Amino acid sequence: MFAQDPAPPRLFALPPGVDFPQAFAQGCAARLAGLPPEVRARVTVLANSARMRTRLRAEFAAQGPGLQPRIRLITDPLLFEGAAALPTAISPLRRRLELAQLVDRLLRAAPDLAPRSALFDLSDSLARLFAEMQAEGVPPERLRDLDVSRHSGHWARALAFITLAEQVVHADAPDAEGRLRAQAEALIARWQDSPPQDPILIAGSTGSRGTTALLMQAVARLPLGAVVLPGFDFDMPAETWAALPDGAAPEDHPQFRFLRLCQALDIAPGQVRPWAEDGAPEPARNALISLALRPAPVTDQWMQDGPRLRDLDRACAGMTLIEAPSPRLEAQAIALRLRHAAEAGQSAALITPDRDLTRRVTAVLDQWRITPDDSAGRPLALSAPGRFLRHVAGLMAQRMDGQALLTLLKHPLTHSAGERGPHLLHTRDLELRIRRKGVAYPEPDFLRDFAQNSDRGDWIEWLCATLPFTPDPDPRPLSELVTAHLALSEALAAGPDGGESELWQAAAGAKALAAVRALAREAEHGGALSPRDYEAFVTSYLQGFEVREPVSAHPGIMIWGTLEARVQGADLVILAGLNEGVWPKSPDPDPWLNRRMRADAGLLLPERQIGLSAHDFQQAIAAREVVLSRAVRDAEAQTVPSRWLNRLTNLLNGLPDQGAGALQDMRVRGKHWLAMAEAFDAHFNHLPVDPPAARPAPAPPVAARPRELPVTAISRLIRDPYEIYAKYVLGLRKLNSLHPSPDALLRGTVLHKVLEVFTKAAPEPDPLAQLMQIGAEVLQNEVPWPAARALFQARLARSAQAFLQFHLDQPGRVLMLEKRGAMNFRDPAFTLIAKPDRVDEWPDGRVHIIDYKTGTPPTKAQQQHFDKQLLLQAMMAEEAAFEALGLREVARITYLGLGAKPKIEATEITPALLAETRDQFERLIRAYLSPDRGFAARRYLLKEQEVSDYDHLSRFGEWVMQDEPVTLPVGDADAV
Repeated sequence: MFAQDPAPPRLFALPPGVDFPQAFAQGCAARLAGLPPEVRARVTVLANSARMRTRLRAEFAAQGPGLQPRIRLITDPLLFEGAAALPTAISPLRRRLELAQLVDRLLRAAPDLAPRSALFDLSDSLARLFAEMQAEGVPPERLRDLDVSRHSGHWARALAFITLAEQVVHADAPDAEGRLRAQAEALIARWQDSPPQDPILIAGSTGSRGTTALLMQAVARLPLGAVVLPGFDFDMPAETWAALPDGAAPEDHPQFRFLRLCQALDIAPGQVRPWAEDGAPEPARNALISLALRPAPVTDQWMQDGPRLRDLDRACAGMTLIEAPSPRLEAQAIALRLRHAAEAGQSAALITPDRDLTRRVTAVLDQWRITPDDSAGRPLALSAPGRFLRHVAGLMAQRMDGQALLTLLKHPLTHSAGERGPHLLHTRDLELRIRRKGVAYPEPDFLRDFAQNSDRGDWIEWLCATLPFTPDPDPRPLSELVTAHLALSEALAAGPDGGESELWQAAAGAKALAAVRALAREAEHGGALSPRDYEAFVTSYLQGFEVREPVSAHPGIMIWGTLEARVQGADLVILAGLNEGVWPKSPDPDPWLNRRMRADAGLLLPERQIGLSAHDFQQAIAAREVVLSRAVRDAEAQTVPSRWLNRLTNLLNGLPDQGAGALQDMRVRGKHWLAMAEAFDAHFNHLPVDPPAARPAPAPPVAARPRELPVTAISRLIRDPYEIYAKYVLGLRKLNSLHPSPDALLRGTVLHKVLEVFTKAAPEPDPLAQLMQIGAEVLQNEVPWPAARALFQARLARSAQAFLQFHLDQPGRVLMLEKRGAMNFRDPAFTLIAKPDRVDEWPDGRVHIIDYKTGTPPTKAQQQHFDKQLLLQAMMAEEAAFEALGLREVARITYLGLGAKPKIEATEITPALLAETRDQFERLIRAYLSPDRGFAARRYLLKEQEVSDYDHLSRFGEWVMQDEPVTLPVGDADAV
């Protein structure tokens, strides 16, 4: 097979832009031509990934009938005859759980090292570090010998912990990476004594990991072995290869790994030979990109080698540069280009590591019913079963509030074993009850009360028996937590009647079931966790799985990650998200070893990943037709172009003869697609001219207008009549938040309750202590938030003395508390209702009406014109509107302000004042019962910045307070 090739070591390569699997198969066929068919079957090909293996098999099969080579993964060295039998590697999950226990102890001993929420991230990074040490052949002694005297105390402490943890790990079975390296070393030793008699080829690997590079060196030295590299830069001159290691960070160059391999094999890069005769689709572009990506120390070669470039117009003719003003327009321009490719019958691939961008592009393509074939899938944690399992884990970690309960009940997998219609109806009714009552934490008593006199009894009992209303916060063995988690999840998914739910069905369900079963098998190694830590672990654990749900995707429109792009080809390639921090991605910080310590230990440096990304870019941009895309701004600030795109544009701009013009043509082609995206936006954003709305004053039929109002609504009728129209005519009321908070409304309700209980209670020797004790009891029952209870208690303490002084100074006795009364008017026909906070009886038989305010009480002027609540109550009391009072003369009304600055606003009542109040009230009601009078929006609000619950309905903002209200007849009198 290698009769015409040089003696070992044999290193071959294919240039960027070549369809590697296809060219590799063709090169094999050319070398096997004329040999007996059985020779072909004895060839072993080691592929770098499962996708590469699949493509190679397809390409060999496409050559026609015949025996095929054995195609295996490079990570399967035990498949060779006589390979050493090594013990099974430890499960990665078990290693992760064991290290999590060690990190947990570290964080308890040194809480300043990292927040507890980083527990599992730290254990994952530590597991990766140990796996990397085994894969790169770094012995533990090398870490122990590191000199940390030049580093901060943090790194010394981290290294001490790593050394301790490594001793624990070393006593266990090796990781998969350590076992693979031991297999490779044993196999290489056997090959040195007894080389294989059949050809062995390694295809598509860059040798970025230590074990892989070790195998590549061994195979290249075999008598019948060869390595075929992908994306090798045949255009880079020898002096550039020689200068490559001299840079500050040479590993960020796309060809650095190939140089390392050549040095290990003691051959020059110029001795690497092409594997197949077919060259790159665009050789001129390969030369341009090779020059643009030259190492930083030799960038001055642009000056001498740049003018020598030939066919720059042809090199750039197949490239388009899209510089979008925003990520949204970038996605739309890409989607339009993909749609054009689909209509033209082109195969097109979007390549980017930015998953947000791919989601945007997918959403735009959905408008034309184009579903791209996305190779990435989505994290299991974001699938329906993953979200369900996370919600259930949350119930085990903290007290269940209304939002958590309804989120779970509305999940499509809840109650999925039976009929979901009644379940959804009950859930809707329960949500309305929770919102109406303002319940923060629904308890079994509340749920059972909700079920009374309805058909919800069985459903509610199922919830009460299944849900953990008060979870145990104490740590428990992980195995118990997993068992309880699965039991609770399956019970909630099955429903009250049991049966087989949809939790473990479909692709996502099967993946979730496999994940939780693996967790259950290894849970005994996880020690004890608190439910809160378990919730964080479940989320982190499920994020490590991806699921691809079967969809009917377009066969010619693909979305690839950079890994998939290495082994597949397309007519059109779109490289998107070309901004620094996205492509290339910023290296992940290492909490255990800094860059210098990694270099001294012989571990992989952060720049290695940038170099791999650069190699992916160099291969992808060499396709026949390429679109380069980036957003000039993101949601926060101006973006920085990717270093590779920056180098390319700078090089072209520095070549005024042809380069600047070619770059301008690339941008013109990009602006064409941006213009289409903007026109597409403009088409959909174009709406008929809608003039601003007038300030509304709707005038419904008289029969539809309210004939009964509480006294608290009268001030709103004066200040904002539109609110009365919306609430009492249209029947619209603000939906309370599903997640109640300790706001001013709750504070007022609690204060009224405290003062009511105190006033009813028998007096004690120390009234202040009695009041504070009652306050603590009411707060415990009414306010479920400890911090809010403490705050409310402190505010009560500040106002308690003022209240007690007012309370003890009052003559007579408390006669009525929170009792409803109603007053009927004949002309106009109307009913006024009220419920005074407190009414005292004076010794002379007259009464004193008191209203508590947690804010500032209204002034005399405000009471005269707007806030007539107590004046109307006094009028009602003198007309015997309150059954508990009978016919009474009112002596005084008082607003008792108990806010930050207690204040009393008292008004003496006279017959003339009450007569004036009644006359004004009757005129007000007659006015709003007139068919020509509209309910104007925001008529006399106290402050212009005051927000009404109905501003959106009145379209406030399209009009201003200076506009005159426009009366708008609404409704149909016959329909009332």
